[in-house]
Amino acid sequence: MDDELLKRIRRFQTDFFPQYQDHFKHLVEQGQHPTILFVGCSDSRLVPYMLTGTGPGELFIVRNVGALVPPYNGSGGGLHGTAAAIEYAVLNLHVSHIIVCGHSHCGAMKALYEEVSPEAKNLDAWLDLAREATLPVQVTPEALRRTEQRAVVLQLERLMDYPMVRKRVEQRQISLHGWHYVIEEGEVHVFDVKSGAFVPASQADHSGTGPYQEIDPDSGSIFNELDASWYPRR
Repeated sequence: MDDELLKRIRRFQTDFFPQYQDHFKHLVEQGQHPTILFVGCSDSRLVPYMLTGTGPGELFIVRNVGALVPPYNGSGGGLHGTAAAIEYAVLNLHVSHIIVCGHSHCGAMKALYEEVSPEAKNLDAWLDLAREATLPVQVTPEALRRTEQRAVVLQLERLMDYPMVRKRVEQRQISLHGWHYVIEEGEVHVFDVKSGAFVPASQADHSGTGPYQEIDPDSGSIFNELDASWYPRR
């Protein structure tokens, strides 16, 4: 049987790697110093390096179903790769930016409105991290888009429960960025805390403002729900 994966990894070594061999050598000798933690969905259509125009050594990436952030566990009980990655990025790599990137047509967000297979017990429990983002409406493309965006903001809020993140955000050492990538348009919509809405990058004057640089997270919702009246109710 033809082994396509073997062909691909051989092509990486013979065709791609030689162009960047010196760069990789430098990264090994000097260590990695990424400035950005990218929390993204596992969806195959989301390609962080293409989206951000970065290369090896520039992004510290953690990906999972839905681009979700688990609650902070101060006791250290349990095992969680995403939480560990956040701590490592902040405490060891000293990143100055944390991006939470959701996207259009997200299967995880759609699954919030559907029955999950009884065999997928871990998936069902994992999706609880985004259930607060759901809306009491009929499932339409617009409702799903809104849910995807609400989920991004929810994860930004949850990041602030990590003491090392909150401390550095308040000290202006870390900036949080909420992104919603519209796959079919090739455009990222960035969260703007002043308007409480997502703004197309082509029209924005920043790459995401927070949400905590200019607003008290305990003062109420930071997401603008005033335009939700067009949702058809169940």
